[in-house]
Amino acid sequence: MASWLWTVAAAVVCCLACTAAGIKVNVMLPLDYVDFNGIKDASQLLKDLQKLKSGGVDGVMADVWWGLVELSPKQYNFSQYLQLVSLVEQAGLKWQIVTSFHRCGGNVGDNCNIPLPSWVRSIGSSNPDIWFRDQQHGTDEEYLSLGVDFQSLFGGRTAIQIYKDFMTAFKKSFSAYIKSGTLEEVQVGSGPCGELRYPSYQLSDNKWSYCGIGEFQCYDKYMLAFLKEAANEAGHPEWGTAGPSNAGSYNSQPSQTGFFSSGTDNYASDYGKFFLGWYSEMLLNHSAALLSAARTVFGYDLSVAAKVAGIHWWYADASHAAECAAGYFNTDSSNAYLKIAQTFANYKADYDFTCLEMLDSSDCGSRPQELVQQNIKATQKVGIKFDGENGLDICNPTCYQSGFDEIYKESTQYGNINAFTYLRMTRNLLDNSANWNMFTSFVKRMHSA
Repeated sequence: MASWLWTVAAAVVCCLACTAAGIKVNVMLPLDYVDFNGIKDASQLLKDLQKLKSGGVDGVMADVWWGLVELSPKQYNFSQYLQLVSLVEQAGLKWQIVTSFHRCGGNVGDNCNIPLPSWVRSIGSSNPDIWFRDQQHGTDEEYLSLGVDFQSLFGGRTAIQIYKDFMTAFKKSFSAYIKSGTLEEVQVGSGPCGELRYPSYQLSDNKWSYCGIGEFQCYDKYMLAFLKEAANEAGHPEWGTAGPSNAGSYNSQPSQTGFFSSGTDNYASDYGKFFLGWYSEMLLNHSAALLSAARTVFGYDLSVAAKVAGIHWWYADASHAAECAAGYFNTDSSNAYLKIAQTFANYKADYDFTCLEMLDSSDCGSRPQELVQQNIKATQKVGIKFDGENGLDICNPTCYQSGFDEIYKESTQYGNINAFTYLRMTRNLLDNSANWNMFTSFVKRMHSA
């Protein structure tokens, strides 16, 4: 056969193989399968993993909690996760991990209590400005403030150095599983819930309820120092003393505030654009520092990803208030998700996004479908992979088919996404035959996409 025919034939076979693979489906493990004593029921977990494999699932995603691993500075104990990856490998599944530098507990769906390491919290007791602070100067201990990314406050280390050291220790412990391909992705935890965002909507202490716009989190002394510096550079030192004074509170709606409606110095004013630009740029810089550290540690042979939150409420409002409070400056004058995607692209990181099961609603300006489209288009424009998730459990207690249908639609209508991770493995999913059959049919459908 002529050489060019061999080339064409090989390309066709390759193309058919790629098409047959469809969209990978992974499943998140429960938050409470592990605690300070290790895996709670290893034999049951292995059975559950084997059932996922029998249902066509490709892999599982698990949080690797900073608060469980580094109980003393630079002393790492990954024993429970080494046990987990052994079980995952026995079941014939792939493993994706999240470097969970945040606290577990206090958010939607949290059923565990894993705080940050006690030695970190001890530093926070004497210096509460290592935490995010709102306009009332209340602290949030879910995740270290972006203001301390490069402050040597932790036994001579900065926050970014701590995260890099953690990833270095992880790579050393799991190098065999990286080499074998069992561990196929590291998702770099980048904020509350592992998401690249500020903790603007806090459920703890009943501060926030849906669909409040949330509050800016820039009132620790380190963030305020960066704000002052930026304002001076902009020639407006008067802009550098605090966040907007007319932005409402956690449970305000956009129209109830001056900043997110037509008030003086609102979001569309020169001041508003300056503040939102600075606030969002701090988040982008944080992402860049984390992804740079991850690539330095893991190189480019292992997939690295980060997660963006699906803040769908008030998307239909011109101010995009809830998104802006979380650090996503996404108004007519600024495409937040394109900027995030470009940051990820600089480090060849995959883009993980949630709320693929949700439908647009007239309530609270909720537009998850439009939001998903904007995010997918952003990743396509910069040429990086898009991974999807559902935001809420679809099988609680009974699965609803329309949720799976919407996920399939969003995963395919703009071109196939790279992978989908289902939130999450529960007894309702595994033990209810109707639920299991609906889920496995969904997996087959995604594989055939």
